[in-house]
Amino acid sequence: MKAVTTSPVNPQARETPDVDVVLPCLDEAEALPWVLARIPPGWRAIVVDNGSTDGSADIARGLGATVVHEERRGFGAACHAGLTAATADIVCFCDCDASLDPSLLVPFVREVRSGGADLVLGRRRPRGRGAWPAHARAGNLALAHLLRRRTGLRLHDLGPLRAARREALLGLGLSDRRSGYPLQMVVRAADAGWRVAEHDVPYLPRAGVSKVTGTWRGTWQAVADMRRVLAETGV
Repeated sequence: MKAVTTSPVNPQARETPDVDVVLPCLDEAEALPWVLARIPPGWRAIVVDNGSTDGSADIARGLGATVVHEERRGFGAACHAGLTAATADIVCFCDCDASLDPSLLVPFVREVRSGGADLVLGRRRPRGRGAWPAHARAGNLALAHLLRRRTGLRLHDLGPLRAARREALLGLGLSDRRSGYPLQMVVRAADAGWRVAEHDVPYLPRAGVSKVTGTWRGTWQAVADMRRVLAETGV
């Protein structure tokens, strides 16, 4: 398990956030201290509690994060609740399970802010045994291939670490509320002519038990959700 710290997120970031980081959360009490300690100064962490029973919301609030409750279960539901709650010009997304370090988003935000890209994605590079199970990686590669056929974007990953401008994201009219949300974001961004960039990021073994990639059933449910999104857009 990663070393943790209980230092609170900068409380001033609640009032005038430079960047909002949306963190969908379902029973991530073990990971939250590590994740929130890595939110860059001046940024606001928006932890979207999606029905946790382990006290995640209280832990996040105690560490200085803004907590939003989303009763409808689903990764997309949690992400979109965070997006609509955000007020900063630039919004980032990051998993809340300590598999990804939110401080890695700093150059992503810089690229968006400078106009170098409209959407920046993290290409996960596994570090450590069990960071990315083979079945999850295979499903991701298959979807990346389908995405390339559909949009022409030569992406390798549909990972959750990403950054873009809030108003532009809202303008995409994202409707998926399950695992297809990240893919729908990329497809609609491509259709809108956005410049999409991808950069390598280390992908660590997550804390706790995965709700998706940790099981074959969860992985292929996510793949089914994403294939549905592609089918709706003509693939």
